[in-house]
Amino acid sequence: MSLDISKVKSRLQSLSNTNTKSTLLWKPSNGKSVVRIVPYKYSVDNPFIELYFHYGVNGKTYLSPASFGRPDPIVEFANKLKKTGDKEEWKLGKKLEPKLRTYVPVLVRGQEDQGVKFWGFGKQVYQELLGIIADVDYGDISDPKSGRDILVEFIPTEESGASFPKTNIRVKPNQTPFTTETNIMEKVKNQTNIIDLFPELSYEELAKIMDEWMNPEKEPATAEEQSADAEETSETSEKEVVAKTEVAKSEAPAKTVAKSPTAESSVKTSKAKTSTDVADEFDALFNK
Repeated sequence: MSLDISKVKSRLQSLSNTNTKSTLLWKPSNGKSVVRIVPYKYSVDNPFIELYFHYGVNGKTYLSPASFGRPDPIVEFANKLKKTGDKEEWKLGKKLEPKLRTYVPVLVRGQEDQGVKFWGFGKQVYQELLGIIADVDYGDISDPKSGRDILVEFIPTEESGASFPKTNIRVKPNQTPFTTETNIMEKVKNQTNIIDLFPELSYEELAKIMDEWMNPEKEPATAEEQSADAEETSETSEKEVVAKTEVAKSEAPAKTVAKSPTAESSVKTSKAKTSTDVADEFDALFNK
């Protein structure tokens, strides 16, 4: 039997992505940190990247194809459950739906030499950031030339007085460019595409994983046949749902989830770079 080289390459890539995620995904540490949102190279007009994940499937996390408007077998199964008319199955169907996680590219103040990292957060922080941007007194805090830094305060569960950790944000009053240093601008220009950090499984692969999850007596797939674990980033982790149920024969269309802004934008290389002419540098880097 000959070795399937394509599977070896796929597994090697997934392992590399796992190592890369640990350095490129930023989580606030206990206490206060300061970050600055920078333009996302692959969607210059919108730095917020919305992705949907299935948490707790076989104890792992998987990126949902619904993030890009593609069919997702788990979403289809969830929709079938919600159509049966049974209250408990409807609840299970809701739990199976993918959960939104939003990311934004940032420079962490004091660590700018490490380049762009991706800050992931839940609905509450996302709404708060959008509300600030919509406020005329603040405007576009992500503007590369006249935006504002953000103070992020992370309070762990044992100190928050709640059953979950809390994240508070406060926008700094001063409007500044995100940097005036050419080498930092180069790091922003050469940022990673976040989609490379979360391998998307095919419809068939995800369906097989779901089948094994719903039928645990079957022999599990080999390591080469499954994707490496995605980063566990849910602020309120979902409990693993293990259930076997009869599904109604009627088919229900898959839920459509808003597309994540991942279309690549062309980036022009600056002809002349100085540490003082910030406006020209931004225009060259992001083609504005």
